Formats: sequence, structure tokens, C-alpha cells
Amino acid sequence: METAKTMDGQDWSLLLLLSVLWGGAYFFAGVAVKELPPLTVVLARVSLGAIALLPLFFYLKLSLPRSLLDWRPYIGMCLLNNVIPFSLIFFGQTHITVGLSSIINAMTPLFTVVVLASFGQERLTVYRVIGVLLGVAGVAVLRGFDGPVNAAQTLGIVLCLGAALSYGFAGLWGRHYLVGVPPVKSATCQLICSSIIMVIVVVVVDQPWTLDMPSVNTLWSLVMLAVFGTALAYIVFYKILVSAGASNVMLVTLLIPITALLLGNVFLDETIRLQEIIGAIIIGTGLLFIDGRLIDRWRGKRTT
Repeated sequence: METAKTMDGQDWSLLLLLSVLWGGAYFFAGVAVKELPPLTVVLARVSLGAIALLPLFFYLKLSLPRSLLDWRPYIGMCLLNNVIPFSLIFFGQTHITVGLSSIINAMTPLFTVVVLASFGQERLTVYRVIGVLLGVAGVAVLRGFDGPVNAAQTLGIVLCLGAALSYGFAGLWGRHYLVGVPPVKSATCQLICSSIIMVIVVVVVDQPWTLDMPSVNTLWSLVMLAVFGTALAYIVFYKILVSAGASNVMLVTLLIPITALLLGNVFLDETIRLQEIIGAIIIGTGLLFIDGRLIDRWRGKRTT
């Protein structure tokens, strides 16, 4: 069993960038599912994302896997990190708000830590458990809930929890099968597999040729979701996964609501409330516990 890795300044910078990219993805997906079925939105996200990455893939002279066995790591990752969680989240967003879905997604680090510890991949330290729980509490304070939870919201919450659990297993799968693989190759091959699976699913379930033409805003949301929230985001995701480990990269789900809050303040003139400042402080404290270095230094000074 290995000790969880710590992150350096570059890893934290990439994690912040990833939180911005995926924070925007929640918004764009929320716009798209108002006009299109969730599974069709998933197909658009992964297929357009793959198309966006292919020129860079070939420019770097990377090669596609040649056998089904070589494709297996990417097939597993596409199911756990794309097909299953995207579908669950987008279906969930038809019942709950984008903000609430981001709160539930903040459970991902907790699921990841538990999954990795259960399979003997990382030690389940007290610091990490305290840090993740603080992070989840901070997200809840930051965003709040939109009134009482009814049956439809309950279904949406359960679906998004299922997505968070799937991401936890994706971290385990990526740690085991994709270490050492170039980030662009991991992202591109994963999205190609996802596209093939989703084409079959959407043709059978949604029959997109029968749907009305979406609005321009929805089309732009799909493009932004695919290019920035998927293609570019996965390059950053796999770079962090390789350098800092699975449980650390999943900390991005704690940062997404903060970056969404800041983006709303800068671009939409949304007011930052006291509860949001308190939530951000709680999340920051949780991240310090998860990283562990400052806590260890503080304890060392006290001992000295």
C-alpha cells in the first residue's frame, strides 16, 4: 500500500485550471439539457471532444492502439470516466440545479479516497478523511440548497452520487492502467471509445434525427463543452493524474464551485455573499488537511 502523493506548485496550478474548465462544463451542460436529451448531449460532448483532440494527437505523432487488448485500458476508462458519469449527471440535471449537482459531485474525493484505500492503493489517513469531509461541508455552505428536497430532486441526487462513485473507480482504473501514457493519448483514446459506445446508445434510445434543431445558444454550449470542458480538460486531468495521483486529481471537484462563484462574479456581476466566503475558507482548510505538508510542519514545530 502506498502513501498518497503530495502536490507541488505546478500541480496546484493545473488543478485550479481544471476546476475552471470543468466548472464551465457544468454550466454549458445545464444549458444544453434544456433542449436536448441527456444521452445526446453526452454523445456531442465526447465526439466533438475527440474531433478537437485528433489534430494534436497526430501532430505529436502518437499512435492508436492496434489490438482490442491494447484498447482495454481506454475502454474501461471511457465507461467509468465518461459514459456512466456524464449520463448520470446530465440526467440528474434534468431534476436538480447545476449548483446542487456540483455540490453532490464534491463527494468524488471522498469516494476516491475510500475506493483507493479499499483496493490497497493508498493509505486512508486521518488527515485525508478530515480534509475531504471539510471540503464537502464547505461546498454545501458555499452553494446552499434550493429549498426542500422532493421526489424528483431525490432521484437527481442519487444519479449524481452514482456519478461521483463512478469517478472514484475511474481514479483507481487510471492509476492502475494509464500511468506512463501521454495525457493527450489517454484523453483522445478514451473519447474515441466513448464516442463509439454513445453512438450506438443514442441511435437506439434517442433517435436524434427525430429531434428538433437546437438553438444557436445550445449549439455553442455543446462546442464549448466539448473543446474546453472535455478535450482541453482531459489533457490537464491526465497530466495531474500522472504527476500527483488519483486522489489528488479528484480534489478538483471541491474547487469547481469556488471557480464557478468567481466566474459568476467577474462575468455576470453576481454578488459574493458571506456564506460563500465562509464556504471557500472551509474548503481551503480541507485542502490543507488533504495535502498534509503544512499540518505536518505545524505539528513538528509544536513538538519541537
